[in-house]
Amino acid sequence: MKTNVRRCLALFTLALAGCTSAMGESDRMTETNSSARKRVLFVCIENSCRSQMAEAFARLHGAGGVEVYSAGSRPSGRVNPRAIEFMQEIGYDLRPHQSKGLDDLPDVTFDAAVTLGCGDACPLVRAKQRLDWDIPDPKELPAEQFRKVRDLIEYKVKELLNVL
Repeated sequence: MKTNVRRCLALFTLALAGCTSAMGESDRMTETNSSARKRVLFVCIENSCRSQMAEAFARLHGAGGVEVYSAGSRPSGRVNPRAIEFMQEIGYDLRPHQSKGLDDLPDVTFDAAVTLGCGDACPLVRAKQRLDWDIPDPKELPAEQFRKVRDLIEYKVKELLNVL
């Protein structure tokens, strides 16, 4: 019995040493916990409307199976109040979200990087696949058209999650 315990302890120690030599101590738990999850990034210029809604839908429909990020090349510093309003209609609260820049992203390779029709290129972002969804900016659209854009984003996010 003592031999088996020692053997298990030795194997565990070797496995742990391999993990810590490949990455920093603080990264080990995060990397281990998230390695099976797909990483998805949604990018728009201001990160205030379309990319925020896409992030929200990926969180909602990904059910913890994806690591979701959104960012902008020139973040506005706030989430669009109309995006908050129209997402609240379907039960999602965007108020805790923040407008973020590309520099705020972790240094990882994303499984998918999606631009939302805003012409943003993401040369500094590593991604296995890049997609450009030609989605109109709903910021100034009438309410009914804004809802159609919101629903289109939800549809596209669901499609993406099904193929990841």
